[in-house]
Amino acid sequence: MSLLLAVTVPATPAGAAGTAEPDKCSLKQGTTSIAESWAQRRLNLPEVWRLTQGAGVTVAVVDSGLDTRHPQLTRGIVEDVTSTGGRDCLGHGTEVAGIVAAARMRGVPFAGVAPEAKLISVKHTNDGKGQVAMLALAIVKAVELGAGVINVSAQASDHPDLRNAVAYALAKNVVVVAAAGNIDKEDGSPARAYPASYPGVLSVGSAGPNGKRADSSNPVTPINVLAPGTGVTSTWPGQAYQENLEGTSYATAYVTGVVALVRARYPKLTYEEVGRRITLTADGGSGSGTGEGMVNPLLAVSAILPSEAVALAPAEPAPLPLDAIVHAPPEDTQSISVATWVALLSLGGVVLVTLGSVAIPLGRRRRWRAGPLENGS
Repeated sequence: MSLLLAVTVPATPAGAAGTAEPDKCSLKQGTTSIAESWAQRRLNLPEVWRLTQGAGVTVAVVDSGLDTRHPQLTRGIVEDVTSTGGRDCLGHGTEVAGIVAAARMRGVPFAGVAPEAKLISVKHTNDGKGQVAMLALAIVKAVELGAGVINVSAQASDHPDLRNAVAYALAKNVVVVAAAGNIDKEDGSPARAYPASYPGVLSVGSAGPNGKRADSSNPVTPINVLAPGTGVTSTWPGQAYQENLEGTSYATAYVTGVVALVRARYPKLTYEEVGRRITLTADGGSGSGTGEGMVNPLLAVSAILPSEAVALAPAEPAPLPLDAIVHAPPEDTQSISVATWVALLSLGGVVLVTLGSVAIPLGRRRRWRAGPLENGS
């Protein structure tokens, strides 16, 4: 299953989007029996959770809604900008949100990357063909709700509304993580995906278990990092799960979760510094569409980067101002002269005392008489 929400420029007013009634959603059934996916093993999440689980960070998933009836997603909050209700009639938003922040449950071999992060779902579509105006509105809404990270698992064309919404988020120091897009074999050559192609956005491609770019991942969009995007598992409406998911939507969710972990661990980092930490600690890319390679959560939250090591070193003393050198006070020659004479007189006194200590005993032994001449006369 390969899915990425396609977003188009609306031909009708933005308020007309999503006419499906919430109670008429028809979704295929999921499964209640799952095994641990290769993605969770590869990312070594239990080791990462010893350091941070994302507590204190608000993550907004801009998508198709969220099923908060799922036992691992009950903490989620749904905001709807489509006027169709918060229910997820696609399942896509529930899948993406689960990878980001599904809570840990005993006996369940699946959890989100940042299970203690605060999760907000901002619904911008009720079908698979969202509108760019709604997507832009949802991003702005996510910022206003206090998100520190925004996940956009959607692909759109460049548009002023979308560009301005992303610029607004970045100006508020929000990390925007977006999908690079999937290759649609029926539509011909892939095109750049937005907002993933905007400067400052953390763009994500998908990879398979071998760490290489998946065939379905769009190599045309500039990529920062890869993440698991084939054969992955996540939550599904109806208290169920879906397996064998494929697409950059899910890879993006993994990176969004890692960003939440980093922001929780290093709350003072800017969005640019967070992105830099994510890319510098990745496993290394090879070939087009791979960026810096597979994201590495453990290194992302624990590595000391060179720039950070320099920042922690003792600061060098500030150079002496030029005017302090040019206008330095003149030498106090009088004090120097007095000190010199005092030192010489002290030395002379020491010499006299030393000579006296030798000469006086000798004189006393001779009863202060002159000694015999050398010739005996």
